[in-house]
Amino acid sequence: MARTGRPRSFDADEALDVAMRLFWAEGYEGASLAELTEAMGIHRRSMYAAYGNKEELFRKAVDRYLAGPGAFVAQALEQPTARQVAETMLHGCADAYTMPGCPRGCLLVQSALACGPEGEPARRDLAARRESGVGALRARFERAQAERDLSPVADADALARYLTAVGQGISVQASSGATREDLHRIADQALGAWPGA
Repeated sequence: MARTGRPRSFDADEALDVAMRLFWAEGYEGASLAELTEAMGIHRRSMYAAYGNKEELFRKAVDRYLAGPGAFVAQALEQPTARQVAETMLHGCADAYTMPGCPRGCLLVQSALACGPEGEPARRDLAARRESGVGALRARFERAQAERDLSPVADADALARYLTAVGQGISVQASSGATREDLHRIADQALGAWPGA
């Protein structure tokens, strides 16, 4: 008869939520293994067994963020018009980056922009995820052009990068203490430059 491992004595999803919030607040390098395991309420051996090393835990935490607080990005891409994609994206940033009880700003923007050698894999992973987001927006705007919802002379790549840059700026403003109302005003101002606005 095959032996089964001891059942986990902690809720893996809850512990991952705790890790996500700690990485979000402290950054990849700022959140030490000791802090992570203490906050998650588990031993280091249990962390490795459940999530892998710190880098793998971080990747899982980022996935969790994208499925939770960052889910507005996927929702934006599903909007029926290019203009609604942009509105949902930027106003979603303003709301998500100022959620009560959560760290301010965006985990993907602030967690590993500047880091030493230990954090380099996390920095590269986040950079790749951000570039993938640009690609998804560009593809959505190219589709809008094919559907004649967006001008054929609009630069889909530039629009995708513009929205991404404004969203990242909203993150920095949020982490610096700007109010949710301030951030919605920034979103509205940026949308004023939308083609055909």
